[in-house]
Amino acid sequence: MKYKSLLVKVMGTSFLQLFVILVFALSSFFGIATVKAQTPITITGKITELTGEPIPGVSVKIKNSTRGASTNENGQFTITVDNAQVVLVFSSVGFEPVERAVGKDRVINIALKTNDNKLNEVIIVGYGTQKREYLTGSTARADLESFKNAPNANFVQMLQGTVAGLNVGQVNTAGQTPSLQVRGQNTLSGNQDVLIVLDGIQYNGSLQSINPDDIESVDILKDASSTAVYGAQAANGVILVTTKKGKTQKPRVSFSSSYATQEPRNSKLRPMKPDEYLEHVRMLYYQQAYLAPDYLTPNPTFDLIAALDPSNRAAASANTPYDWWDESTQVGHIFDNRLSVNGGSENYNYLLSFNSTDQEGFIVNDIFKRKTARANLETKVAPWWSIGLQSFATFINKDGQEPTLADLTRASPFISPFKADGELNQNPDGTVAVNPYFNQFVDDQERDNFFFANLYTDIKFPFLKGLSYRLNYGNNYRIFKRYRFSKYAQNQTGEAFKNHTFYNDYTFDNILTYKRTFGKHNVEATLLYGLMERNNQNTTATGRQFSRFTLGYDAIQQAGIQLITSDDWKDQQNYQMARLNYIFNDRYILTGTVRRDGYSGFAESHKWGVFPSISAAWIISKEKFMKSASWVKFLKLRGGYGISGNQTPRYSSLARVSSGAVYVFGDGSGPSFGQQQTSMPNADLKWEKSAGANIGIDFELLKGSRISGNIDVYNNVTKDLLYAVSIPYATGYAVIQSNVGELRNRGIDLSVTGKVFANKKFGWHSTVTLSSNSNRIISLLGQDKNGDGIEDDLTASGLFINRPVGAIYGYQTDGFYQIGDPLRTGYFPGTYRIVDQNGDDLIGPATDRVILGSPEPAYRLSWLNNFRYGNFNLSVFVNSVQGGSSGYLAGNSNPIQLNDNTVRWNYLSGMDYWQPNNPNASNQLSPVLPAISPVIYRDRSFVRLQDISLSYRFAPKILKSLYLQNLSVFVSGKNLVTWTDWKGWDPETGQGMVVDGRPVLKSVSVGLSASF
Repeated sequence: MKYKSLLVKVMGTSFLQLFVILVFALSSFFGIATVKAQTPITITGKITELTGEPIPGVSVKIKNSTRGASTNENGQFTITVDNAQVVLVFSSVGFEPVERAVGKDRVINIALKTNDNKLNEVIIVGYGTQKREYLTGSTARADLESFKNAPNANFVQMLQGTVAGLNVGQVNTAGQTPSLQVRGQNTLSGNQDVLIVLDGIQYNGSLQSINPDDIESVDILKDASSTAVYGAQAANGVILVTTKKGKTQKPRVSFSSSYATQEPRNSKLRPMKPDEYLEHVRMLYYQQAYLAPDYLTPNPTFDLIAALDPSNRAAASANTPYDWWDESTQVGHIFDNRLSVNGGSENYNYLLSFNSTDQEGFIVNDIFKRKTARANLETKVAPWWSIGLQSFATFINKDGQEPTLADLTRASPFISPFKADGELNQNPDGTVAVNPYFNQFVDDQERDNFFFANLYTDIKFPFLKGLSYRLNYGNNYRIFKRYRFSKYAQNQTGEAFKNHTFYNDYTFDNILTYKRTFGKHNVEATLLYGLMERNNQNTTATGRQFSRFTLGYDAIQQAGIQLITSDDWKDQQNYQMARLNYIFNDRYILTGTVRRDGYSGFAESHKWGVFPSISAAWIISKEKFMKSASWVKFLKLRGGYGISGNQTPRYSSLARVSSGAVYVFGDGSGPSFGQQQTSMPNADLKWEKSAGANIGIDFELLKGSRISGNIDVYNNVTKDLLYAVSIPYATGYAVIQSNVGELRNRGIDLSVTGKVFANKKFGWHSTVTLSSNSNRIISLLGQDKNGDGIEDDLTASGLFINRPVGAIYGYQTDGFYQIGDPLRTGYFPGTYRIVDQNGDDLIGPATDRVILGSPEPAYRLSWLNNFRYGNFNLSVFVNSVQGGSSGYLAGNSNPIQLNDNTVRWNYLSGMDYWQPNNPNASNQLSPVLPAISPVIYRDRSFVRLQDISLSYRFAPKILKSLYLQNLSVFVSGKNLVTWTDWKGWDPETGQGMVVDGRPVLKSVSVGLSASF
């Protein structure tokens, strides 16, 4: 009955009313549905590595939206989305990005894989950045991660052998910065320093001032097309050092500590002990100690003690030796502690760090203590405007003086340095030779303070998309203090000095960048205007002959003789640069650069130099015809040509004046002092310019880019070489700074990385680098005095046409004269037999010297292996330098003759001298030095197990119980084994069996790192 009544009511309703009711009902239904669909959904989760290690700072963004979040220090995130159809994108530097649709999930946990594809890596290229994929120049990024646990006090040691074309030398003193060279030598006497750019600012301080833990990346610009943005200072390559910034995360505290012991790589090399010393004296007196004619049978009447120097006889008879070497050496160490705090939000970030390094070398008083504090801050004033500060202060203590190594080595093991009352004996061997400890027992203070700050601002103009402006204002300050007092100096009347050096520079860069994409066209233009000024002041006060020693260098006014010297210099640079990067269709790339530099050190008419470059690249793998070659994942061909410059030492184009004694009257009075001109001006002195061409290939092959790498071939030609040319002394000067000649430098760089094995539990990556470089002098002064159509060599300067710089010019030898051999006049048994090159039966420097080889190697080779097994990581690095047939040579001969000094002095253990019973020795020995005693050059080739490190990272479950984000422990070693035929301190330092050499140290360290 009720249904019928309802039907009547409905039928009685007008059609319009019914339509309104229906529309209302439907709209209400869909409205409710819409409201339900738009109800926010909260998604939470955790992002980890494959090992389970949480990853902080991971970007979690809604695809095709600017909305997003990031993970906290525990890898956790929370994000709100509008509906279940949203796709989330998870990305972090160094990991492969992952996309995940929300769907029904409300908790999303992701394990990110390490991203070994470096194509998307952003490389610093000077006044900007560029994706590796689109680079046109020869640029490399150093692998710092593999060497972060190595016992290195200086970050440059982490670069040794790791980058093809970057040559880093060895160190043998505490805190030392090794030598740096990019692709060989491009100049004769111009500046040979590699340009260091720290956080965009040219850095003129010592690299030992930089805390290695503060460094985010090190990029090397190798060819002229990439270095041309730095123009006048880039002929020797550029190293760009970028420090860390804070991350978008809650404050994260990280701490690491390590302790390393250091001992000589070659522990057997030390001064001779008493028994060896006595045999050494017997060897010198072989003509008396053994019987003629063959001197092989001992002479029973020879009195060895009587043959000793008088100062040694009593102590040798009493057998009361003194071990100078053991008393002056120790087991060295490096104790390193690093602390940092970083964090931030979308509008600001910060990194604060502190480093304390305490290093003591093998020789006593070889001390390096460093304390560094850094503050890197950045804040967004507006969404389009940010301001930042990158700054640090470093305080270095190198107090103390080492004993004089040469005198220490030569000191007889039978002589004590002390008198009976315990005081130092000035002349312990009874001669004028001073006690080696006189240089050690002094009051010495050596402090270096470094201050660096770069204040910058970045503006991305909101009214013009793609246009941005950056201002850098950088300052470097250095304050050096050298204080010393020795009561033993000046014949024990005392000497003191105080030296203060203050240096500062400022850099002001204005960088305007425009970057846009128009369809298939991508354009980036950069304009730069900058200037730099450097100032240096130096003052030294010296006092000699003190009546009292109490106050030392703090009372120089008490000295009988007082001297004051001072120095001051300033130079300025101004520069402009324009660069255009153009990419068409994501595969054809063109880069053009021009830079103009002005430098106050050149003559008025040559103060400005222009340095252009152009480079191009073709990403072949993106072409349609490469689709069938599925094994080629990436292939790029690039080439470039550019000109970079080198500047003269300041004031070298000007006439310089000094003061001194200029006239003596002859009446017994003192000399008259005045000023005199000391250098000849050269108004035509101009920039040295290096023009370089580079062709390179970048590749990634096989599935997963299992093999990747690059090959570069280059050819550089330097013209207008800066060189001090000898001139007739009748002019009043010996040399004049000039532009001369032409130098060619060419070579090849190769780097190949292979993913030998990789899965969740085990991984093995291997990298091989190879580089070869050679240079040739093409021309010098253009003189042909002989009229034979061949330009003359500068033999006196060691410069030869069509030969490498530093070519070794000397005498060939073919062994020793032996007893019974016919002897050339002036030569004796045990002396080198010099090859008579022209067969005139005479030996002379003009006719018998030849090119023996070169100090430069034939090639450099390194092999890095990284192994991962569970939470263990093992890194093994082998480095090698090879000389080939006649390269990588250094002098290593130590001739000796019988005289008072050689009998008195001690020598290194293991010295291999000629004897009648040792005819094929390394070094000559004779009663009298021959007319010509040639230097013997030997091959320094070596293979070195340079670095090895084993680390263990604790599992997340353990970390959680310890309230830590990360905890790892490690053990590492450096310079553990060296395979070489070189005899001496070390082949890489080139120090042979010399008395003033010092060892390269091998190190073993243990340490830990933690964060919370």
